[in-house]
Amino acid sequence: MTLTRRTLLAATSAALIAPRAACAATVTDDAGRAVLVPAKVARVYPAGEPAAILLTMLAPDLLLGWPRANTPQACAYMLPDICTRPRIASITGRGDTASTQSIAALKPDLILDVGSTGPRYAALADRVQRETGIPYAVLDGGIMGLSTSYEKLGRLIGREAAGADFGDYCNMTLGVITNRIAFVPPEKRPRVYSARGPKGLTTALGGSSHGELIELMARNVAGELNGELGEVTTEQIRAWDPDVIVTINPIFASSVRGDPAWASIKAVREGRVHLMAGSPFGWFDAPPSGNRLIGLWWLGKILYPDLFKDDLRELTRDFYEKFYHVKLTEPQVDDVLAGKS
Repeated sequence: MTLTRRTLLAATSAALIAPRAACAATVTDDAGRAVLVPAKVARVYPAGEPAAILLTMLAPDLLLGWPRANTPQACAYMLPDICTRPRIASITGRGDTASTQSIAALKPDLILDVGSTGPRYAALADRVQRETGIPYAVLDGGIMGLSTSYEKLGRLIGREAAGADFGDYCNMTLGVITNRIAFVPPEKRPRVYSARGPKGLTTALGGSSHGELIELMARNVAGELNGELGEVTTEQIRAWDPDVIVTINPIFASSVRGDPAWASIKAVREGRVHLMAGSPFGWFDAPPSGNRLIGLWWLGKILYPDLFKDDLRELTRDFYEKFYHVKLTEPQVDDVLAGKS
């Protein structure tokens, strides 16, 4: 099945439709918590960057600010007035976490977290909600849960039709991609190493959000190690001898081919080291949110060129128009696909 422009690109303006009639509702979030949301949601505080991205894709006008300031390069691929929203403190991040007083001072109608739905984050949501009196919803940030996350976000903010539309896009994308590789036996799928950092020695471990796309479509050579990110050695990578290396670091991508320590590794010998796009947000895991959907197409073409003959330029233009609400120029498409950010 080949996806057409018409099939994939639903009306961008769906994310901006009028809110529902004035009546409060209770929505069960992905942590199993009953969240009573107000009749009208006009201001949403994102608990972390994945939440800010999911919200700016579905309803950018509701975004209060960014937990991390965007670079000028990133803003070139987003609506200017959205990208430059003020920086606000993160609730779930490490370091500069927000105080409940600073959250309440911004008068949000809803606090949104996207990512892990485990007990730690449910307890944090309960505490912040109790101390601020502001509804706090936790949604699943996993790639396979994105469709329901968009749908629930639509219900939380009173834009059910838009949430369902984005959910349909996710289901269609994931359905096509998983169906295409369904008949490739696990033992025949490429063995992939995810290289992070300028030396390429930080990698996504088994079961982490950072390696989720690899583990959905291929085999993560570091999957035997549990955790999120881990440091490894070139000796270990040579022992794994991956078929493909993907990286989000341009320094590593440009230097690895001339590095004697990596020369014997199959992926390097065969020229299968690939730099993934990263504007305005990474296509792979930086951070893990709706931005990764287009990364599935990129990875499919890298790993299974015979199964993925789709026009990646067209898919990229369509994705950015729907999810970031911008029309890319042809030079911008060139830069995105070249991994410039």
